[in-house]
Amino acid sequence: MRALVARRLDGPDAIELMETPVPEPGPGQVRIAVAAATVNPVDVATAGGALQRLGLTAAREQYGLGWDVAGTVAAVGPGVDLPVGSPVIGLSDLIGRPLKTHAEQVVLDSTAVAPAPRDVDPVAASTIPLNALTADQALDALALPAGATLLVTGAAGAVGGYAVQLARHRGLDVVAAAAAADEGIVRELGAQHVVPRGADLPTAVRELVPGGVDGVVDAALVGVGAQEAVRNGGAFAHLVATPGPAPLRAIRVHTVLISADGDRLRRIVGLVEAGVVGTRVAGVHAIEEAVTAYRKVAAGRLRGRLVLTP
Repeated sequence: MRALVARRLDGPDAIELMETPVPEPGPGQVRIAVAAATVNPVDVATAGGALQRLGLTAAREQYGLGWDVAGTVAAVGPGVDLPVGSPVIGLSDLIGRPLKTHAEQVVLDSTAVAPAPRDVDPVAASTIPLNALTADQALDALALPAGATLLVTGAAGAVGGYAVQLARHRGLDVVAAAAAADEGIVRELGAQHVVPRGADLPTAVRELVPGGVDGVVDAALVGVGAQEAVRNGGAFAHLVATPGPAPLRAIRVHTVLISADGDRLRRIVGLVEAGVVGTRVAGVHAIEEAVTAYRKVAAGRLRGRLVLTP
């Protein structure tokens, strides 16, 4: 099969499309024939060596690329009852694997997989796992009650867009920070208030919510500038492995790093099927065009995720 890997770790131009044996599932694992897999900023960071430099993975000769996947079950190991041919989505959350989801086949633990949403094509379904799980786990960390106020930075992006939708489902009052041109998008996602990117964020938010919001999902990695929009004793979700803002003014600062969770993914799939949560496709590239897709993701400001198809 063909798979994308990073060896030189000097950016998108160094990723390689290689031929490699098809992996076989072990106990509790499933092999998926990949129909679509998204390109996320973490893939660009892997290809550029940033995750190794941060000490998030040991040095290796080869890193597999890709976290999300949508496809069909091609084979299962002992102890797995998913029927061959079943449409599924899943998440490869271990950084240091030599092969991941940017490939024609991938092996995942069955606990990282959920049935794909009905009547959703694989390209759209592939945008769900990493980004929706990150948003949902961030909201759990904040633990805000219904009626609380939430600021979502980068609200028109992939994680931010899911955070807005899932927060509204939980009954939160959402303030979205986004470009002025994206106001319509984030309001359609469910945001009741929009603060334009480039404005003084704490001032603009506090004009809408006197005293500050109860919590923040910082999808745009604004950091302390977003924290200053939080009330004393509020909560802040920091979505990268680098140090987050200091817990000033009794604010709870949570570093939220994704973990695969098939049961949670099933619940999110149910919300997609119910029309509560949409999908976030910014564009599609064949796997042969991966370098172009990686460059676009590195440049940023995408409204959703780019998707690779084998």
